[in-house]
Amino acid sequence: MSTIVRIAARSADLGEGLLVRRALPSRRQRMVGAWCFLDHAGPVDFAPGQGMHVGAHPHTGLQTFTWLIEGEVLHRDSLGNEQLIRPGAVNLMTAGRGIVHTEDSADGQRLHLAQLWIALPPEAQDCTADFAHYTDLPHWQQGHAQLTLLAGTYGERSAPAHVYSPLVGLDIRCEAATTVDLLLDTEFEYGLLPMSGDVTVDEECVQVDEFAYFKPGRAHLRLSLAAGAKILLLGGRPFEQPVLMWWNFVGFSKAAIAEAQRQWESSDPRFAPVGAGSAPRLAAPPLPWRDY
Repeated sequence: MSTIVRIAARSADLGEGLLVRRALPSRRQRMVGAWCFLDHAGPVDFAPGQGMHVGAHPHTGLQTFTWLIEGEVLHRDSLGNEQLIRPGAVNLMTAGRGIVHTEDSADGQRLHLAQLWIALPPEAQDCTADFAHYTDLPHWQQGHAQLTLLAGTYGERSAPAHVYSPLVGLDIRCEAATTVDLLLDTEFEYGLLPMSGDVTVDEECVQVDEFAYFKPGRAHLRLSLAAGAKILLLGGRPFEQPVLMWWNFVGFSKAAIAEAQRQWESSDPRFAPVGAGSAPRLAAPPLPWRDY
């Protein structure tokens, strides 16, 4: 019997040729540890004058985690930060009680990235908003594979990003076919997403944009990577409390999320403008619950 739960990522076309595949959340698996959102965008070669442009939008109760594979993205936020993100660096924005940001790629360039969210635990839900950019990440070689620790800890290595829950994020890639043996924390659940090239796990082939989930209890994982493979491995201790997600808000009660949405719609000071406030503001979809 297979020990892998296989989940097909859902696709959406965001326009101008940008295809996004959503691996988390899904009906079959809402989270992996504190990781509550995973979008795989691209690769796409934008035509001249075209690119990814995401207007001003809010977040609460989470950390946004951007990992670029190809291209450049300019981040601006309501704290006054302006940061150009390039491959090999991590952008970590902590929303806490509330933050607003915009994201813009360079027009006419190739773009390939993973966008992730980390749910904040109850005690950190209303923490002060923050932003950090990390360029010096732990990385090492195993066989023909290069491993980069994006978040959390792996063995004796620790990533610099400040997170609030026990978790791990690994980028694994190779030019030539190879095998990688990973040590796992038996208290963690794990998820694996190939972003290019296939990977074989437990003699089962997991294809690009097929999310593989592993329940807690495993102590190791052997991956057979095809040449040119690039994968993300996420892990974490399962949340004790169910997390609610709606649009760009994460929380533990419908009332709190409804309040955040009302305050965004009314331009409450909780959600300050980005820069001079000239960026278009994204409209929130109607709440799926009765008014609180």
